[in-house]
Amino acid sequence: MHETDNESLKPAAAYLVGVCEYGMEDDPDALLDELGELVATIGIPTGGREIVRIREAHPRFLVGSGKAEQIRDRALALGCEIIVFDVSLAPAQQRNWEELCGMSVIDRQEVILDIFASRARTKEAVLQVELARAEYMLPRLRGAWGHLNRQRGGGGVTQRGEGEAQSELDARMTRERIAKLKLELEAVKRHRQVQRKRRERVPLPTAAIVGYTNAGKSSLLNVLTGASVHAEDALFATLDPTTRQLLLPGGGKLLLTDTVGFVRRLPHRLVEAFKATLEEAVVADFLIHVLDCSSPDMERHRETTLEVLRELGAEDKTIITVFNKADLLEGHGLIERSDGAIYASTRTGQGMYVLREKLAELAEAALSASELLIPHNRYDVISALHSAGCVKTSEVRDEGVMLSCNLPQRLRHLEMQFRA
Repeated sequence: MHETDNESLKPAAAYLVGVCEYGMEDDPDALLDELGELVATIGIPTGGREIVRIREAHPRFLVGSGKAEQIRDRALALGCEIIVFDVSLAPAQQRNWEELCGMSVIDRQEVILDIFASRARTKEAVLQVELARAEYMLPRLRGAWGHLNRQRGGGGVTQRGEGEAQSELDARMTRERIAKLKLELEAVKRHRQVQRKRRERVPLPTAAIVGYTNAGKSSLLNVLTGASVHAEDALFATLDPTTRQLLLPGGGKLLLTDTVGFVRRLPHRLVEAFKATLEEAVVADFLIHVLDCSSPDMERHRETTLEVLRELGAEDKTIITVFNKADLLEGHGLIERSDGAIYASTRTGQGMYVLREKLAELAEAALSASELLIPHNRYDVISALHSAGCVKTSEVRDEGVMLSCNLPQRLRHLEMQFRA
């Protein structure tokens, strides 16, 4: 193979640009490191990077014109073929940059959308990502319509009015596609609600695993439940929620759900698009917040997760904090904590016994002790309570079966119906 052939196979290198506005609290270097990981996840190596500090955003390029030309020249000198900003660019700013540089210029939002598009597996996740991408692309169609992978149908091209610009046609088609995607997502959401109601017929407490991407959430689900959810050392390795049943110490049961990971500066449209997925965190009886305690940015990751939970209205849930990857800190000492946090390792099994005991304790607390008298003709209720392990004692009487039960919140309506 000729040397030129090898060169043509090399992926385009990216020049990363972090923009630090006056008063910004986040560490710009840490954010740029994370952007490098995100870009690497879509197969693009980093060819160079810099941080630009500004007092206020400029409307044309976000930074000043002189600084924009410097960034272009440095990127070209390093042989980079794409510039990636760690902040969101307005559609007009993105077009201005591409005209100035003669190369692709994208922002953090587009990188994350590309990752999500490549990782989505279930119908719901695919629809959510497609909706987010369509909403992102809609204001960017003017002057860049050729980059959008359009889906035409029904002879729409031949029927357009005389003089209608291609970008206007694409914008109309994209708006129609967005409306259709929203309808499809509503149908999927209704299906999920039906599935959840089926689970609720079996009165088990529920917990959702939440945390920053790549903290080890899927690995924790696998270790606790024996599941085989895809888990790897990569950002957003899994996007689709998975629920498994966990047998607790003492014989109780718990439904445990893995959720999509969070990331700083997660595009708000993705938070909105993934609310159906993240609903598991909202409806769960309590949450397991997994943190990578080997990461220097652990505290920032914690704040990001808690901020998203606040957006979802789940900040008041009882939370177990699990410091995962504790085996990587051996020899460095672990900080003793008084808030009930658990140091653990999904690789070595450290802390798993303590975590299971804590889960059993919270699962028990999520249940309400009740005395129920179930008529003999309602053995469906009796059977469901027994299969869920909620029955402590039972006694057959003439008027029905007396059950001493632990009821979860979602089934406490049975107290009104069958209270002894």
